[in-house]
Amino acid sequence: MSAKKLLAVLIMATFASIAFAHKASDSFLYVDMDASEIRFDIALRDLALLVPLDANGDQRITGQELRAQRTLATQAVENAITLTGEQGVCKLRGLAWGLSSHSDGPYLATQYQVDCPKGELPEQIEYSLLFDQDSLHRGLVQITSGEAQSLAVLAPDRQTVDLAGGAAGPWSTFTTFLREGVIHLLIGLDHMLFLLVLVLPATLIIRRQSNQGTARSFKSRLLQLAGIVTAFTVAHSITLALSALNIVRLPIAWVETGIAFSIAAAALNVAWPFMGRKTWKLAFAFGLIHGFGFASVLGDLTGGVSNLALALAGFNLGVEFGQLGLLIIGFPLLYAMAHVRAYQRFIVPLILMGVGTVSLMWVAERAGAI
Repeated sequence: MSAKKLLAVLIMATFASIAFAHKASDSFLYVDMDASEIRFDIALRDLALLVPLDANGDQRITGQELRAQRTLATQAVENAITLTGEQGVCKLRGLAWGLSSHSDGPYLATQYQVDCPKGELPEQIEYSLLFDQDSLHRGLVQITSGEAQSLAVLAPDRQTVDLAGGAAGPWSTFTTFLREGVIHLLIGLDHMLFLLVLVLPATLIIRRQSNQGTARSFKSRLLQLAGIVTAFTVAHSITLALSALNIVRLPIAWVETGIAFSIAAAALNVAWPFMGRKTWKLAFAFGLIHGFGFASVLGDLTGGVSNLALALAGFNLGVEFGQLGLLIIGFPLLYAMAHVRAYQRFIVPLILMGVGTVSLMWVAERAGAI
């Protein structure tokens, strides 16, 4: 096999391995310290990984199928959540059980009274649902104590949240979601592929400009890249804020499909600039859609405007740190490769082909949920 064919196989195999990547899953935990109660919402699609809900195998879960597995579903929830007080483990006493709706579909909602030894309040919550099956799963926590509310995140490496002090402080909320913003960008394959195809034009060497010198050419490419990144950042920041603060909300299925389509369109535009060569305009236009996708992490939390604003600021800054980190590492490497003739003639077309194929598969997959 020739080197060119081997390279093509490796690139396509890499993209094929991520073709069926899905949006990370989230569950929601609402802790009321005043009433000593907790409500837990888990997506039915996530619960189906633990409990055989789809009895007839039609890929749809009905209320009847959910009720038939109520015992197993309740056990799965209760086994994943542990609240403790100073005197030991607290008991969960069921109060309500039913369905709720979040932006990405139906959820099982369970509400419990938390009975701790000697009537004390819980001091800590531990959560382990789905972490063995999905390392990207998160438990998003809203803590209410008196007039104060705060937000926290439970993850495979942070499975406990301290409740003893009531609502967490502003700095804790900010840093928690700053970290989640970085993680969300780095695990969001659709956002990363979109960023890749936006950056590619800035790495291409236009031969007729080669007499201007490498240093000047690299500087001009950096300026072009800065414009692209700034446009994308401003755009997704606008819609992230509008959606997370519940000013403008779009159905998540439409948003996810739009994101996949934007990747395909951006990849095609590199090879055939039917939307123009002003990449920063493309970055801004499609960045508005991606902002709604980023907001899906925060949109179903209701921790009060002040706390949500802190979470929003931290999350958005985390996304930017993740994005800048990728660009600092990736752009110089791609630009260095651009001086190899095979890069522009073979590697870039193969990358665009792989990205376009994957994104169109995502479009077909996500459009089925609309």
